Amino acid sequence: MDAYIKMIEPAEAEGLMKDLYDKFNNKMANILKVHSLNPKSLEAHLNYYKVIMFGKSPLSRKTRESIATVVSSANECHY
Repeated sequence: MDAYIKMIEPAEAEGLMKDLYDKFNNKMANILKVHSLNPKSLEAHLNYYKVIMFGKSPLSRKTRESIATVVSSANECHY
């Protein structure tokens, strides 16, 4: 049996979740939509991502993206 996580779709979203969908033009990847029942967790996830990928670091942006790509590939994750 495959895992299933309920997600709120853009047309059903209200409040903060609607605002977050709007920021993505309602084209959010499922890896993010799994937070839709808890929009504050999505907001925290997005802020964490910004810090990791765009924040001050001894690693270049290219190196960080390369690490993320290699890890995703090793995990067989298409995201």
